[in-house]
Amino acid sequence: MRKETIAVWFSCGAASAIAAKITIEKYGKTNNILVVNNPVKEEHEDNRRFLLDVQEWIQHPIIEAKNKDFPNASIIEVFDKRKYMCGIEGAPCTLLLKKEARYQFEIANRIDWHVLGFTINEWERQKNFNSYERGNTIPVLVNELITKQDCFNLLKKANIKPPVVYEMGLPNANCKCCVKATSPTYWNLNRILFPNDFQERSEQSRRIGARLVRVKGKRIFLDEL
Repeated sequence: MRKETIAVWFSCGAASAIAAKITIEKYGKTNNILVVNNPVKEEHEDNRRFLLDVQEWIQHPIIEAKNKDFPNASIIEVFDKRKYMCGIEGAPCTLLLKKEARYQFEIANRIDWHVLGFTINEWERQKNFNSYERGNTIPVLVNELITKQDCFNLLKKANIKPPVVYEMGLPNANCKCCVKATSPTYWNLNRILFPNDFQERSEQSRRIGARLVRVKGKRIFLDEL
């Protein structure tokens, strides 16, 4: 019988690292495991270091999956092409560099099951993913009642340093100056941490007409913050 293929979607976050480790340990002997990363050019450079550390730890290759229409995997190129950054329709970078890249990978590879880094704190996100994205998922972290803090503890036990953006006070290992954020506190922190990226995002959002920050219920441009 054909081994079933399980795709673990590794985001360079702490939770997806633990999800990959558990999946390989629980299902690796009887299934074909693919650990897949959708790289994004504007993520912090230390994410690559973390990916290589995790790859060595889990003793399994982490492969890349990119949208063939955006080989540079750059959010800046996505925004310029779509003339849209974020709003009621969500963020086109997530749609094109993450979801569409995943869909293309699914077409090229026969995927039976998906694993994502949803912790027990995010069981509602896991439930929504099952309902609206893919029902064929294995919620390994939810099943094990693993919290996000548990993931950091497990990485520490394995002597693996999490991505440096966590130390900087950011909640996720996403892009620098993530356009999905609307908090002025978040943007002011990123202005300090990544001034060049902030300026780039500020100029592009003004050019496109995207008001990314919400202050007292009103949307404003970054250069008005």
